[in-house]
Formats: sequence, C-alpha cells, structure tokens
Amino acid sequence: MPDLRPVFFVIGLMAAAMGMLMFVPMVVDLLYNDRSWQAFAISGVIVTLVGGTLATATYTPRPDLRARGAFVLTVFSWIVLAVLAALPFLLDPVRLSFTDALFEATSGITTTGATILTGLDDMPKGILLWRAMLQWMGGIGIIVTAMAILPMLGVGGMQLFRLESSDVGEKILPRAQSIAITIAFIYLVLTLACTMAYMGTGMTGFDAVAHAMTTIATGGYSTSDASMGGFMDDGADMVGSLFMLLGALPFGVYMLMVRRGQFGAPFRDPQVRAFLFTIAALSLLVLVALITSGAQDSELGLFRSLRLSVFNTISIITGTGYATADYMQWGPLAVGAFFFFMFIGGCAGSTACSIKIFRYQVALEALRAYLFRMPRPHAIAPMRYGGRPLPDAIVYSVLGYFFLFFVTVAVIASLLGALGLDPVTAWSGAGSAVANVGPGLGDIIGPSGTYQSLPNMAKWLLMTGMIVGRLEIVTALVVLTPSFWRA
Repeated sequence: MPDLRPVFFVIGLMAAAMGMLMFVPMVVDLLYNDRSWQAFAISGVIVTLVGGTLATATYTPRPDLRARGAFVLTVFSWIVLAVLAALPFLLDPVRLSFTDALFEATSGITTTGATILTGLDDMPKGILLWRAMLQWMGGIGIIVTAMAILPMLGVGGMQLFRLESSDVGEKILPRAQSIAITIAFIYLVLTLACTMAYMGTGMTGFDAVAHAMTTIATGGYSTSDASMGGFMDDGADMVGSLFMLLGALPFGVYMLMVRRGQFGAPFRDPQVRAFLFTIAALSLLVLVALITSGAQDSELGLFRSLRLSVFNTISIITGTGYATADYMQWGPLAVGAFFFFMFIGGCAGSTACSIKIFRYQVALEALRAYLFRMPRPHAIAPMRYGGRPLPDAIVYSVLGYFFLFFVTVAVIASLLGALGLDPVTAWSGAGSAVANVGPGLGDIIGPSGTYQSLPNMAKWLLMTGMIVGRLEIVTALVVLTPSFWRA
C-alpha cells in the first residue's frame, strides 16, 4: 500500500485553493446584484474548510510523491475537485439535482464542455463565471499533469515528452511545481491576450473574460445559448480560432520560447507541423461539404463559409466544443467528418484532448516499419520520431492506448444504447465524452442541443467517460487493478 499522506495533502491544498476561488464569482454576483452570491459564499467556506482540514491533517514537511502515489493523485484529484466544484450548482437558486450539478462540474473541470444548462443569456453572472473558471483551472491542471506526471509514468506514450532525463524514482512534486510556475505565467499571458482580442470585437468585459478562459482551456463553455455564434458578426470567431489553436499547441514549446529564447521551437516540432497541416486540410474538406450541401445560401458568401468551416473544424478537433452554426444541417459528409474529428485532438502537453496528433504519427511510423519488413523479414527498419529513435516500449504504449480508447468508447456507447438512446446519440455522446469534446451529433446533444433530457444513468456513464478520457484512460485503469494496491 503506497503512502497516501502526500496525496491527501496535495488534494487538500487544491481543494482549499478552489474554495478560495469560489469567492470570486460571489463578488461578481454582488456587483451585478445577482441572486446566487449566497451559494458561492456558503460553498467557498465549506470547501476551503474541508480542503484546509485535509491538508493540515496530512501535512508532511517534505512530501515525497513517487510513481504509485502519482497515479492515485492524478485519478482522485480530478474526482474530488469535480464533486466539490458541484456545490455552487446545488446551492444556487436554480437548484440543479445532484446528478446535473455533478455533470456540469465534471464537464467543466475536464474541459469537456457538455452542458445541461439552458437560458445562459439570463443566467446569474456568478454561475457563468464559475463555469468558465472551472474550465480554466482544468486546462492548467491538464497541462501540468501531461508535462510533469504522465511522462514519468509512461502513460500512453507520453514518456516521449520528458523535458529532461529522469526516471520514475525521481520525486515528482518538486518537478511539477517548477513546471507549474512557468506554465501558469504563459497560460495567464495567453488568457489576457485573448481577453483583449475579444474585447476588440465588441464583447463586454465579462463575456470577453469568460470566453478567454474557456478558449485557452479549449473547454467551450459560453455565456450564450448560441455559443460563439452569438458573437460571430463582429469577428469573435476569428479570435477564437486563433486562440483555440494556441491552446492546442504543446506548452513545452512555449517554455522553450520563454526560458531559452527559442522562438522557432513551434515550427521544429513535428507534431505542431502535422497538427497545423491537419487543421488546414480538414477545414477545406468541411468547406467543400458546406458548399456542396446546399446549406450555403446566396447571402452567406465564400468568406463567411470559410470562417464557419475553419472555426467549427478547429473547435471539434481541439475538443473545445464551441459552435457558430448547427453543422448537422451541412449534409452527411460534414456530419460524418465532425464525428471523426472528435478522435483527432491537439498536441501533447496542451489543453486539448482526445487521442492527439503525436499518437497518430507514432502509429503511422510503426505501420511504415511493419510494411517495410513484411516482404523482407530480416531487414532492419528503425523507427524514428522527430529525428530521434522511437523505442518499442513507446510504440506498444501508444498502440495499447488506441485499443483502450476505442474499447472504452464502444462499451459506453453500448451501455447508452441499452438505456434506450438512439445510435447517433449513443455513439457520438460516448465519443464526445471520452474525447472530452462536448457537443455530440443529432437533435438531442448536437451543437444546438444539450444533455439535459438524457436519463440520469446516461449522465453518470458520460461523466465516467469524461474522467477516464481526461486521465488518458490507462491512468484510471491502473488504479483499478488489485495488484496496484498490493505492497
């Protein structure tokens, strides 16, 4: 049994920090004279006390978090924080059920963006800001986890992105703290830049801040039922496209730019080049689908069609989940394309989700080597990634991740179908949850719908998919194995 005191100590600190942050939407509600300030005041006190008590009870002068403890921390921190984050939704005058409150909080903290709320345009400002803050906090948590913890644990091929030579015996917390400080600075600068850019398109200060948080986090929660479509006329979609791309780039290259002045680092990264090429190619595919579907009327124009295609393609591929139109009306080619876009993802070490570009690159390199050796069994076909040798262990890890990802989607989709959901809703909902995208397909959970009408059991299945997908699947499964807990 691993020593869990450092795990509980860190979770306690994170919970206390979350509790303190709950007072921010409380103040905003008071300024706007909205009715939900009391929910945040009570929640903030409760969560801060719970987190502070837990941290105090498990305090150790020099917490030593090794590999097994890091697995436990990674899994349980997301679950505990999602439960605590649901408290304002429960206490708010809207009075969501426990399932709906937890669904909204889980979707927020995992940056999935699926929602059960409607009437966002008239929602208290504190609730809207809290949703945005959840995604913003989740986004930075994802980056730190992907850069400081998962590479050292060898999860899903992430060991390919160790920032320096290390092994799993190294203490993880000091390294995570060092990375988090630099990442927080970069993350904050990008958020401020995005806020100013949104304000330049005519957004109010509140809408600009809320959307900047969810754009950089590639989360997709909006302050309007029309999502980004409500702000498109003044060019907010173009700002969103740019900053969704920036949020989906690996923060490791930003660190090289900040720490070492290597401003050409993004263009030397093979996954960045592949990601940008993929975005460009698939945006053109969607543009063709939009034009040939007949959904483009004479007043739409080629430029606006291009904006719609680019924005929605970036939004789904990065897992942000914003929408500027109901792409269910763009014909079967576009609908089918958007379903498969869910499984692409951004770059490793970013806020983006899903399978991620580098895993496709590794799988293609393994396929190339396999096809080369087929007619010549004794030939040597070394595999490389970014000019470096690609160890077999990483290839096996990536291929194993592919298998587990699609098995997870299939299991959840089958269970949703057993609950009576139609195939489109079941499969797109499962894919969207595990890939942390947000909107699915169809009339119920498509870009113009919400998850409100789904049965509670379906929401619990989707929440499970969100957490498992956000944890890169393998992390969650490892903790569930009995051998993990044996001494």
